[in-house]
Amino acid sequence: MPSLPNPATMVPVASTTPSSFSGTGPVTFATLATPEVDGAVRCVACAHRCLIRPGRSGICRVRENRHGRLVTLVYGQVVAANADPIEKKPLFHAYPGSVAFSIATRGCNFHCANCQNWAISQAERDGVAARSFDLPPREVVAAALAAGARSIAYTYTEPTVFIEYALDTARLGREAGLANLLVTNGYETPEALDLFGPVIDAANVDLKAFDDRFYRKVVGARLAPVLETLVGMRQRGIWVEVTTLLIPGLNDGPHQLLALARWIATELGPETPWHVSRFFPTYRLTDLDPTPVATVHRAVELGGEAGLRHVYSGNLASGNDDTRCAGCGETLIRRHGYRATRSAALVNGRCARCGHALAGIGLAEGAGAGATE
Repeated sequence: MPSLPNPATMVPVASTTPSSFSGTGPVTFATLATPEVDGAVRCVACAHRCLIRPGRSGICRVRENRHGRLVTLVYGQVVAANADPIEKKPLFHAYPGSVAFSIATRGCNFHCANCQNWAISQAERDGVAARSFDLPPREVVAAALAAGARSIAYTYTEPTVFIEYALDTARLGREAGLANLLVTNGYETPEALDLFGPVIDAANVDLKAFDDRFYRKVVGARLAPVLETLVGMRQRGIWVEVTTLLIPGLNDGPHQLLALARWIATELGPETPWHVSRFFPTYRLTDLDPTPVATVHRAVELGGEAGLRHVYSGNLASGNDDTRCAGCGETLIRRHGYRATRSAALVNGRCARCGHALAGIGLAEGAGAGATE
């Protein structure tokens, strides 16, 4: 089994991080904070619930205690803004074939040893200067509409750490007729979910493993809050899809994957999409080999054995990412790369062959819904 980071350095109990913010411009006071003794504040945006002393920042490095008030250092400060296919999130059962205007600020409340976006998510922690630009919520909405997007996605880094910006943008987006998407590690608190619930339509949640030891050593977090978030999202009416990146020797054992898939089927429902994908060496895990293709195929099989009806093989060039009817197996959506095309068998969100409703949202919308084969 590959060596793992020291858990004592990966899961701090409270923040003692000096703030790196040196700007003099206006800041935005953060929501989801409670005052504590001696000028400290407790951030309750994510499950770390950091106790932040004056002049310090939380684990995410972008929420700071300034004179006894919690402020966000990244409101409207975007490090990425792109018009992406929604399938890239990945979301396969939400507005298929449409465009998701995707934004992120710097910062993350996890520090995954395999982070693919470390240059922006771990910028503060690693001393990397992630270049940002100002993009207020109204300008995000305008850019999304100009790009022909159906939705706005809060993605690339962890949207919980910029929840104030995401919420303001999501509310304006909804007024403009846009859907809102989260691509998240699932470490939101119930308090955060109560705010996200009314404005978020769909989420892809990284369920990185079904092992608390993995979460503590590789991610710097715990498993239980992620499971609670997944259930909490469904309870609040958010459409949920789940992604698991298979890392050789760390989270790809068949017993663990079967248990994970069974949990999804039981707690979220058998028609919840599960995306399993290959790991490639990156960031602090460059000593591992890429995930064998056979491991991904086996995970797909295990998902089916667990009762899941929609299991996708993620980033395989030869992967079969078509969506089939959970009732009769008829192909309803065909995919080639990030291009999704509705087949003639999908009519008003239902299988024309057996009448079974395809689970998801916006299934009669978007570019993919407008084309038939």
